[in-house]
Amino acid sequence: MTKTLSITKAREDLTNLVDRANRLLDEFVITVNGSPAAVIMSAAEYESWKETNEIMSDPGLMKSIRKGEKELNEGKGLDWEEVKKELKLNVQD
Repeated sequence: MTKTLSITKAREDLTNLVDRANRLLDEFVITVNGSPAAVIMSAAEYESWKETNEIMSDPGLMKSIRKGEKELNEGKGLDWEEVKKELKLNVQD
């Protein structure tokens, strides 16, 4: 859940905000003079956003993803059991 609070309030409760972001994946928009200025979120969520942004900004990778999605929609994909068999993997799900 995203909550908005002033920088003054965030400063007063910073330890709790960081804990909630880390444990509960809460997000906090911090305002300065009523305007959004920063965000507190878990490090894991931040890394995920960065990775998604990197993927989406790579035209070649996005083209490959769209091609793969199209092939799956056309029934050209393999299910996990087929892949394991083809690669001779002994993987437990």
